[in-house]
Amino acid sequence: MADIVTLYRPVGQKELNLINETGKFPPRLPIQPIFYPVLTFDYAEKIARGWNTKDEASGYVGYVTEFEVRKEYLDRHPVQEAGGRDCQEYWIPAEELDEFNQNIVGPIRVIAEFH
Repeated sequence: MADIVTLYRPVGQKELNLINETGKFPPRLPIQPIFYPVLTFDYAEKIARGWNTKDEASGYVGYVTEFEVRKEYLDRHPVQEAGGRDCQEYWIPAEELDEFNQNIVGPIRVIAEFH
């Protein structure tokens, strides 16, 4: 479907629990001004393996979630490079997260798990 874009998000156990409770991404913490879904599974896997599995706050587990978002919404946000062409993500301001969640089409699925 040309009108939706598949994105990925690496998350830890606490964030996954909140997603499972509500079916959407939880609000950002005050120290997290940006929500950053990524464009490729490989980049999400790199973060889940390299960061979440070493982070106490993530429960030392990393998950890769996959979901679809309406392209019309994403077109308002330029793709950002976070360290190279293989590390592309959207920077969604925390105050827009409710609107972002409203533009998700279908469920947020876990497609990989790392310990």
